[in-house]
Amino acid sequence: MANLKHDPEMIEEVAEEVIEVKSGVSFPGKLADGKQLQAVGMRKKSLLGLGIKICSFGLYADNETLKELMRSKIKEAPTKPTKEMYQVVIDSDVEILLRMVMISGSLSMNMVKRGLTEDLGASVQKLNGGQKNAELVNKVMENVSNSIKLTSGSLIEVTKFPGYRLGSKIKGEVVSNVESELLCRAYFDGYLGDDPFDKEAKEKFGASLLALF
Repeated sequence: MANLKHDPEMIEEVAEEVIEVKSGVSFPGKLADGKQLQAVGMRKKSLLGLGIKICSFGLYADNETLKELMRSKIKEAPTKPTKEMYQVVIDSDVEILLRMVMISGSLSMNMVKRGLTEDLGASVQKLNGGQKNAELVNKVMENVSNSIKLTSGSLIEVTKFPGYRLGSKIKGEVVSNVESELLCRAYFDGYLGDDPFDKEAKEKFGASLLALF
């Protein structure tokens, strides 16, 4: 695949870009607000028995903030990424940005919403003692219009803000802001938890955490 960029109006001025090798999508190594790229990966979804490439993603956070978090919770530097390290990040209210760049241009907004809601619902149920909370999960995408056109390169961003607020943007437009610790933890458990969407991306994030020690 050619080097696919997201919507031109979303591109920041950066010193370097990182290519997600499975898709060819490029991500800025650093955002305008200073957050650094910690890992890149790709999400697939099984539709009609086929593994469809949905999007490539990049995980961003401030290195100094992550360093302070790690050193406050983990007293001795581990030799390799540990479950505790990932869990500290998942449970914290440190700001993390997930940037998703659509790969497929054949998926409707309704299909993407349904897939995201299903995945998030499963994560919430896992972290909530087996209890579903459809009302909470639906708040993330309930006000998103199905008429939004998602082409290759369309950008979706989800940010966990301090204070456990989960904010979502689609093509630069804010579509939701939900205050919920459970929802924030569940969303990023899908990327850093025991069953991540992309295992290699989780490992890259863990390597970034190790480097902070």
